[in-house]
Amino acid sequence: MDSKIRVLVAKAGLDGHDRGAKIIAAALRDAGMEVIYTGLRQTPDMIVEAALQEDVDVIGISILSGAHMTIFPKILNLMKEKGLTDVLLTGGGIIPDEDIDALKKLGVGEIFTPGAVTTEIADYIKKWRNDNPRQ
Repeated sequence: MDSKIRVLVAKAGLDGHDRGAKIIAAALRDAGMEVIYTGLRQTPDMIVEAALQEDVDVIGISILSGAHMTIFPKILNLMKEKGLTDVLLTGGGIIPDEDIDALKKLGVGEIFTPGAVTTEIADYIKKWRNDNPRQ
């Protein structure tokens, strides 16, 4: 499978800080992925709709507002409703370890906290794609 990995990077909720999301988007592009950046203040509905429209492999959520235990589950539920069962939901931000564990139990992929190495994020996505090729 030679097609590029398509990643949607989104800032969910009212958080107005997008520097980290832009750095991740650039790093994933540098790693050979096709990246769609939705911009600030996206709702879960907007994020999942964009993922459908763009036929992405991965949804990456950047969240610093503290609403991660509401936003991620809502996105997961919408993904299931829309049939995006073969799309990875991952993300990062300021998220406590106990919440990371809870999100992973719900089905969210790896969560990257501040200071994460961008090449590790790209490697994680590439490994996930290799382990989960789309039909």
